[in-house]
Amino acid sequence: MPAPLKIANAAGFWGDQPGVAAKLVAQQPDLDFITFDYLAEVSLSIMAILRAKDPAAGYARDFIEVVRSLEEFWKQGGRTRLVSNAGGLDPVACAEAVRVELARANLAHLKIAVLSGDDVHAMVTSDGAEFQNLETGAGLEEVRDRLVTANAYLGAEDIAAALRAGADIVITGRVADPSLTVGPCLAHFGWAATDYDRLAGATVAGHLIECGTQVCGGISTDWLELPDSHAIGFPLVEVSADGSCVVTKPAGTGGAVTLRTVKEQLLYEIGDPGDYLSPDVSVSFLALKVDAIAENRVRVSGATGRAPPPTYKVSATYRDGYKAHGMLTVFGHDAVKKARHAGEGLIRRLHDDGCVFREHLIECLGTGASVRGVASRVSDTHLIETVLRVSVAADTKEPVERFTREIAPLVTCGPQGVTGYASGRPKVMPIFGYWPCLIDRSLVQPIVRLVN
Repeated sequence: MPAPLKIANAAGFWGDQPGVAAKLVAQQPDLDFITFDYLAEVSLSIMAILRAKDPAAGYARDFIEVVRSLEEFWKQGGRTRLVSNAGGLDPVACAEAVRVELARANLAHLKIAVLSGDDVHAMVTSDGAEFQNLETGAGLEEVRDRLVTANAYLGAEDIAAALRAGADIVITGRVADPSLTVGPCLAHFGWAATDYDRLAGATVAGHLIECGTQVCGGISTDWLELPDSHAIGFPLVEVSADGSCVVTKPAGTGGAVTLRTVKEQLLYEIGDPGDYLSPDVSVSFLALKVDAIAENRVRVSGATGRAPPPTYKVSATYRDGYKAHGMLTVFGHDAVKKARHAGEGLIRRLHDDGCVFREHLIECLGTGASVRGVASRVSDTHLIETVLRVSVAADTKEPVERFTREIAPLVTCGPQGVTGYASGRPKVMPIFGYWPCLIDRSLVQPIVRLVN
């Protein structure tokens, strides 16, 4: 039986801790792969904004720094390979930037592969196309002319094809998060696309590590009790040929891999545990076995799978107006009452001057306002300070810009005890709505190619 495949994760989102990949290969130099998951639902919208300002900014530039941090490791003979969705809206440009960086470091022998074809914006926006919102059932006509991005979640088969072609670094656009892990398993073990139980196991393994440190205790219920929570280790899975895996982390790192942390991550964002859908396989978690086999080592087995759905999920985003948030600290007697009254007065003054907001929100932070619907355990009358946060949204930019100029005057026209305007004038920010829908797989043509 072949040895388990060791796959780590070094990024759970775009903006995760820098320098993790270099630490991982120093801590665990025998890693076969490191995955990087940069793309949340809104990430491609942010990249669209950046690309509008700079045509070369449609990908996660952080990944170039990651490659740079690993150059000495590769020069010394390290063989760990990388799989990342850092390509975002422009995986080809990302790959070219990596190629240039490797050439500069005399590492041009490392092969780079690109997976593209996930961009389905043209198909989704074409006349007559019907892509109903999965959550609301609404028709696309409501937002078609405002769509900014539309990307299908591709799967693992094309990642595996790139690895079989010898790629040391695979750069993709939108793919399903677990597929970053399933692809290396497909390539390494030689599974068929119909080995559904094995694919299900690998999908579970990918799901466990896709959010970085979470499976090692990040955001865990018992976070306060974790050892060295300031330096929680990033996870790795040792995937066996039957699809089962052992979840662990490098020795000497903080946090913990326990039955609790693993089970919490298993349940994170999965929807129906009996029918977890991916482009590679439909997975049932219902027969999973989770066993602690040693300190910081948890074995997960028993996943079962069926054929994947005939469609790809599409993550589309559209322009949905503008927003801004302004904050002030209010201190002293009746702090909460004064802050709330000041916020209400601000909105009323703007309304009287003709500003129309689609919605607004007045929050007094420290009173339970940060989680609406959950009452604070502390009575407002006992608080002597609060942070007033006023938020507005509008279909056009003008009323929001006016709002941003009206926060500072509360320092002199508001209640006594107003302090803390250190953050300066609020910024007007675009709002992007999320439009999940489905597209027939036959309409999407993934493209894999080596760039060097």
